[in-house]
Amino acid sequence: MAKARSVYICQACGHQEAKWLGRCPGCSAWSSFVEEVVTREAKSAVEPKRPESLVRLKDVPFDGTQRQSTGIPELDRVLGGGLVKGALILVGGDPGIGKSTLLLQAVGKLAHAGHTCLYVSAEESVQQVKLRADRLGLAPEPLYLLAETSLEAVDRARAEVNPTVMVIDSIQTVGVEAIESAVGSVSQIRAATQHLLDVSKRQGVTTFVVGHVTKEGAIAGPKVMEHMVDTVLYFEGERTGPYRILRAHKNRFGSAQEIGVFEMDSDGLRAVDNPSELFLSQRASGPGAAVVTSVEGSRPILLEVQALTTPALYGAPRRVTVGFDSQRVAMLAAVLERKAGLDMAGQDIYINVAGGVRLSEPAADLGVVLAIASTVRQVALPADTVFIGEVGLSGEIRASSYLASRVQEAKSLGFARAVVPRVDLERLKGPPLDLPLVGVLTLEEAMVEASLTRER
Repeated sequence: MAKARSVYICQACGHQEAKWLGRCPGCSAWSSFVEEVVTREAKSAVEPKRPESLVRLKDVPFDGTQRQSTGIPELDRVLGGGLVKGALILVGGDPGIGKSTLLLQAVGKLAHAGHTCLYVSAEESVQQVKLRADRLGLAPEPLYLLAETSLEAVDRARAEVNPTVMVIDSIQTVGVEAIESAVGSVSQIRAATQHLLDVSKRQGVTTFVVGHVTKEGAIAGPKVMEHMVDTVLYFEGERTGPYRILRAHKNRFGSAQEIGVFEMDSDGLRAVDNPSELFLSQRASGPGAAVVTSVEGSRPILLEVQALTTPALYGAPRRVTVGFDSQRVAMLAAVLERKAGLDMAGQDIYINVAGGVRLSEPAADLGVVLAIASTVRQVALPADTVFIGEVGLSGEIRASSYLASRVQEAKSLGFARAVVPRVDLERLKGPPLDLPLVGVLTLEEAMVEASLTRER
């Protein structure tokens, strides 16, 4: 006999309490508890059965099939080389960023290659999806559309067409009829994700799930949803700009650091084969601009860092950054003041990474600190030089990883010189690189090589 009881569930993290609380003890969110009625089946004394899927490791059948390409090279790169049979993939991003467009293009190309695909839209009618498909130039025969919010109805359609790839758009708008709570609640999202996970693994259907994001940028729903899926992808970028970045935050079948770069056009998303050339296509001239490298997964990317300093007229100096950690900028400014003798205490500092990319690795420190020094001294950095290295608190230039691949990418884009940590030169193995390398040990040496100070 099923027993019903009322509980309060946090809509941010899924934490449960017997009574309403103003602040969630699990995630510290305010006013996030919602009352939901849950049912609990009475336990029976039936002897548990032996699982049907219990097999020995050596007896597991494996046909060695390779990944299936989606027809979009940048999406394949982020997925680790293509689709894995039975994978459950969660795609999140801001509204209007292009999640539905990307997935519709992907299933369209897969259907054109002969795969049976099912696109479930719980937010749009099939006529609206057809309009987008016509704009994208998609008219594949084995692509089925379904406008449905009931997961049970989706199951019946799936059993009828037997697709190899399925898209659920979105997980917040489909519901399980057996769950009494409202569609989009923590209970519904958790139950729907668990059901899709079971379908993917048992039936071998590769499933894409679209997830909305909160105002903080996290995927809406319980955090356990991200633990259940195989891959979590985030679609980033400015809706008013043409460029989009697809980033893997979790991937059981590949690197979790890969990114894919796309350009939004009138006929959909277009993969960008050479992001470095794109991000440097409109390089700024004059003081305050430096070229740095960032390794995203297996791909080195060259980016332009722009810096601007102005006298702080009101209160404490500001450290405003776009695409870079503001706390790290404050640290680098302190190093500049102590080790290079620049007056940074009374300066507002503004840092921008051109192209909307988020720069997080320490190897970009040298370029950022020299860009700041360049705008303070009003001396432009050499336009044919790329800067690589981490800056320590004592002013030393520390080692960076993947130096050879960074330098080769700079060489392919026509740079004539690279300023790198001296310790990397001493440890560099393999064939000599074509690009001249200048090794520096301290920040003072780097500023001399960047023509920002006279050699003592």
